[in-house]
Amino acid sequence: MRRSGLLLALLLASGVAGAQLVPPDPDWQETDAPAPPPLRTQGLVPMDMGPGTDLRWGVDPASISIGPDRVVRYVVVGLGRGGAVNGLYEGVRCDTAEVRVYARHARDGDWVPARPEWKPLQGSAATLHSLVIARNGVCLGEAPNGTPAQIARDLGQTADLRFRSEAR
Repeated sequence: MRRSGLLLALLLASGVAGAQLVPPDPDWQETDAPAPPPLRTQGLVPMDMGPGTDLRWGVDPASISIGPDRVVRYVVVGLGRGGAVNGLYEGVRCDTAEVRVYARHARDGDWVPARPEWKPLQGSAATLHSLVIARNGVCLGEAPNGTPAQIARDLGQTADLRFRSEAR
């Protein structure tokens, strides 16, 4: 049993390392992102960010879309204990493991455009929630995880039930 666990860990590590060596498509073009949907704080798929955060994070399942450019876009909401609401309209490129914030939700209820730059999913506390979302349902390897409905379903599952073909 212990040997199979070690083998699995080595295979996963080699897959992650290999994924980082695949060159991005030089002809890739991002399509215009649709306008962010209205911010919702009800019906969110909760995301476990682990210890060290006072925010409760969730993804609005109705906001998940996959563009023709294969960017998965969604609204993620961070809810603070005192009632603070932080909304982000983001996109993830699974093939390059990058995230982009398109807009931030302002206190007055409007979305405010953010700086349009792609950032690595790993290596920054500012993108930790995006990394968790990508790993827990948005990406299946280097590709979007099927359909928006499948992504929402997998985000809401426990680790042992994610990415199961019989649920597709």
